[in-house]
Amino acid sequence: MRTLAIALFSIISLSINAQHMENINQVVSELFVATDERDWDKVEAIFADEVELDYSSMNGNPAVVLSPKQITDAWKTLLPGFTTTHHQLGNFITTVNGSKADVYCYGTATHYLEHEEGNIWTVVGSYNIELIKDGNTWHISKMKLNYKYQDGNTKLPGVAMENVKK
Repeated sequence: MRTLAIALFSIISLSINAQHMENINQVVSELFVATDERDWDKVEAIFADEVELDYSSMNGNPAVVLSPKQITDAWKTLLPGFTTTHHQLGNFITTVNGSKADVYCYGTATHYLEHEEGNIWTVVGSYNIELIKDGNTWHISKMKLNYKYQDGNTKLPGVAMENVKK
């Protein structure tokens, strides 16, 4: 009887943990979809009150702690200048420890903008993302890009920024 109770408890615990992981992975995916859709309110709602962003492996700048509004304000200076962007995530490895979760995943960001020297700029890497649970909701509190490479027309970010200024 005791063995059966332990087995049932283990199954229930695994099921609950799997549900947490699914919810966490969905939050991460929703961030990138909302970014591609330029749904800045949703992007801001996905982030915690303070977020550590670290793109140092790509741009050499140190990690910064920003509010969700500061993040979207920065992203608005670049991303709307592209005709479209497409973030693709995969290979999620998620661990949950109480009200904190860590996600590792691959990420590819494709940016499209018609240009005589090439229409595509692609950035490939992986992410380490930390989430914290507030009530029943998970929010992203840290996001680190682990840059691997970029391909295509590397002039496009500059063109996109100029498009936003117009």
